[in-house]
Amino acid sequence: MITEQILPSRDRAGEQDDRRGDTSYADHPVSHVADAPHIAPVDLGNVHVQTPVVLSPMAGVTNWPFRVLCEEYGPDGLYVAEMITARALVARNPKALRLCRFAPSESIRSLQLYGVNPSIVEQAAKIVVDEDMADHVDLNFGCPVPKVTRRGGGSALPWKTDIFQELIHRVVKVCDGAGIPVTAKIRVGIDHEHETFMEAGHIAQEEGCAAVTLHARTTSEYYGGHSDWDRITQLVDALDIPVFGNGDIWGADDALAMVSRTGCAGVAIGRGCQGRPWLFADIDHAFRGETERVNPSLGEVGRIILRHAQLLTEFFDGDERMAVHDLRKHVAWYLKGYPVGGSTRKAFMECESLADVEREIDRLDPTLQLPAQVLNKPRGRVRFAKKVHLPYGWLDSRETTHDMREALFGDDPMDASY
Repeated sequence: MITEQILPSRDRAGEQDDRRGDTSYADHPVSHVADAPHIAPVDLGNVHVQTPVVLSPMAGVTNWPFRVLCEEYGPDGLYVAEMITARALVARNPKALRLCRFAPSESIRSLQLYGVNPSIVEQAAKIVVDEDMADHVDLNFGCPVPKVTRRGGGSALPWKTDIFQELIHRVVKVCDGAGIPVTAKIRVGIDHEHETFMEAGHIAQEEGCAAVTLHARTTSEYYGGHSDWDRITQLVDALDIPVFGNGDIWGADDALAMVSRTGCAGVAIGRGCQGRPWLFADIDHAFRGETERVNPSLGEVGRIILRHAQLLTEFFDGDERMAVHDLRKHVAWYLKGYPVGGSTRKAFMECESLADVEREIDRLDPTLQLPAQVLNKPRGRVRFAKKVHLPYGWLDSRETTHDMREALFGDDPMDASY
């Protein structure tokens, strides 16, 4: 049994916020489309990514219905499925297997695996290979949520270099034979007193990862403040493999600015596309040097909501109620910024069927436009620096002891279910 250590919020997040105020790197974006940085295709082993724009895996968000919407708008990029818990996949958990599904239209099948035990993650990777589940595997070392980090997983794991290295080594070895490239998603570190990104990047490269994505925040910073793009620059300069930058890309100009300022090979989009799958079209246009941007009316957004609901119904094998319940969070993001009122939002939250959703869409004013002042602004949850939950004694050493491994790798019902 693992006991827990709670690390106080000793991060510099607050200090950085004071220094930067309410500005971000994108407040001073590339000034002209003609100044747009050159963005080249990226080859991840046998997987060719024509436009290196990545839909970051997000739990409860990036199932195949949402990925299809993003890919329909966007370039030939990489649209990654939400995190699959390795132990759950090995246990053949029905939800894990559902999340491993891809739509026929998806050009690159990209899965992200999460786990702490290298042996279990290796077994999960072998299932992916043997059952031809994916063309690309990403490993999650970036998740900051307490239920993950308190088990030593996600963004806590790179601190233990022995587990980190072994886990990557085992998965790459399994995937190499099938020609499946492996990449890793990391954060800057646990906090600024316990940074890991440079060492983790080197280990990932040495163990055969085809690329690394850096979310330029620490675990302690969670999703608050502003991500530190200078850390992306440092990693780009230090590695030979491609580095994708992640953090605070809310509009196409942000993507241009990140590539221009950091030299990263591509960008990964997370919360910025929640309720805005057309962001990928904007970024595609920007990287092509085009000024066109998508600014849909509420009527167009309503049509997207209905299509999303229909795709979710297919995802849930015809269960409209499950589909509509899953849609609720997306509707909140789709409507964010539009002056529709609380009663409209409440009515969508009470929908139980596709007919209910269609009825509420018909009640929207199709002529409404998103006000200019909320365009390209932060979306989704913005949480600030918080305490980090870690296994007890986690920070005492960079390597695990036999007893700690026994505690970490024992039975974990949470890790086998959703």
